[in-house]
Amino acid sequence: MPESFDGKMVVAISSRALFDLEESNRVFESEGIEAYYRYQRSREDQVLAPGIAFTLVKKLLALNSLDPHRDRVEVILLSRNTADTGLRIMNSIEHYGLAISRAAFTGGEKTYPYVPAFDAHLFLSANPQDVRKALEAGHAAATIIPTGAVAPGERPGNESVPGELRIAFDGDAVLFSDEAERIYKAGGLDAFTASEVDAAHQPLSGGPFKKFLAALHRIQSEYPPDHSVIRTALVTARSAPAHERVVRTLRAWNIRIDEALFLGGLDKGPFLKAFGADIYFDDQSRHVESARQHVAAGHVPYGVANE
Repeated sequence: MPESFDGKMVVAISSRALFDLEESNRVFESEGIEAYYRYQRSREDQVLAPGIAFTLVKKLLALNSLDPHRDRVEVILLSRNTADTGLRIMNSIEHYGLAISRAAFTGGEKTYPYVPAFDAHLFLSANPQDVRKALEAGHAAATIIPTGAVAPGERPGNESVPGELRIAFDGDAVLFSDEAERIYKAGGLDAFTASEVDAAHQPLSGGPFKKFLAALHRIQSEYPPDHSVIRTALVTARSAPAHERVVRTLRAWNIRIDEALFLGGLDKGPFLKAFGADIYFDDQSRHVESARQHVAAGHVPYGVANE
């Protein structure tokens, strides 16, 4: 029988999100493709430094070591390199002992068509256009933003909780649809609050990251809450009384969120640091800018804030 990903959480990641390829990219942009080919081939035995999402991927793959009989996660590399120039990337994957065996090298073509082909629950890339197309195809996707919290050569992300994966999400236009955010944009805070109070018992529609959260929850459900290998957080600008609809929505979905921070417009960055997020996802650039000063962050170009 053919191989399948049945029961697995599938994460697709670009080579520039996994490794630090900024110098290589500068060569490509300033000197052209032939110079880039020469640059990569002459350095194919030089190990690439970890990129923004390296720690996240490492922790995701570590979930597979918990059960010797079943893998929970599949990580797939998507790259605009050719297989030839991508040899340095694969050598680096081997050097770090990352269990990534499947890859698509597109030779300069867009990578997003392979996100639905692999049926990925999550796609992380440094290319905003690829991310937007993946979102349009119904897959959770985010543009990885360089972090201001890590010095060159250091590993990005949180390693303060060994063995525990911590992922934080914004609510509206990320976990949930942007229906409430549209009311806020059109009528302001008072209109938003009144609408959310009236609809408190009506669950919000799912946003682009609902399926990814559900995939995380399936793994979480194998462990008691106080011994889970994954911890999730909702970090939202909402505050009371607009919190109730969110709580009831998650209850209706039968999905657990371990921590919920209703910040009422406060700067999110320090709270994400306190949570120890390996990565945070938000649809609004100003919140991503705040987050990236403390943790790895992904911009979700979805909803009314990105139109």
